[in-house]
Amino acid sequence: MTVIATSELATCRGVSVVYGAGEARVFALREVSFSVAEGERVGLWGPSGSGKTTLLHVLGGLVTPTSGAVLWRGEPLSSLDAAARGRARSAGIAYVFQGANLLPTFTAYENVAFAAYASRQNGTGPDVDPAALLGLVGLAAKLDSLPAELSGGEAQRVAIARALAQRPALLLCDEPTGQLDSHTGARVLDLIDALHEEFGFAQVTATHDADVAARFDRAAGLSDGRMTGEANLG
Repeated sequence: MTVIATSELATCRGVSVVYGAGEARVFALREVSFSVAEGERVGLWGPSGSGKTTLLHVLGGLVTPTSGAVLWRGEPLSSLDAAARGRARSAGIAYVFQGANLLPTFTAYENVAFAAYASRQNGTGPDVDPAALLGLVGLAAKLDSLPAELSGGEAQRVAIARALAQRPALLLCDEPTGQLDSHTGARVLDLIDALHEEFGFAQVTATHDADVAARFDRAAGLSDGRMTGEANLG
């Protein structure tokens, strides 16, 4: 069952991101317009260097665009100061990165609990049970394991549980299977699909693999910082 999109969560309007100046300028994004609606799953695909990661960071308020506007729930995001953008992220945006990026001296339980604690400290986070979240991703037996004691797939599942500790409305996944073998990667994607069914969050997943992008309701292409078209795949 696909959750029916009802309204836009995050929107980019004519967004460009430029690094450097003069002849050294690099256009990471060029006048990109893109949106994701509540409950929608979008595959964002393109080769390395196409601008996928930058677009995710712009959508989530981690990068301020050079020009154009970014909206979160219809309100300006890109024009806010860093603290206000941080509060907006805590109120509904979570990330899963290519690498799990777990705190190495924290157990699986502590990694998830810390994310939940940080979210609550910002005054927006829900009261969640880290052990229950780890159980949802199949790691009930790994609560006390350090990241070095986990396989790549297990570490990525902890990262997913950590993201869910914020009960996000929007989950941004940046090549979440890029460091995994194809079998483990497929299992991680299946898990994210199952969690989407349960929690109903919107999702944008960046990938260089068109077959992965085809798993989602809609695929959006990027090349050299420009949108190259979209297709409804649901």
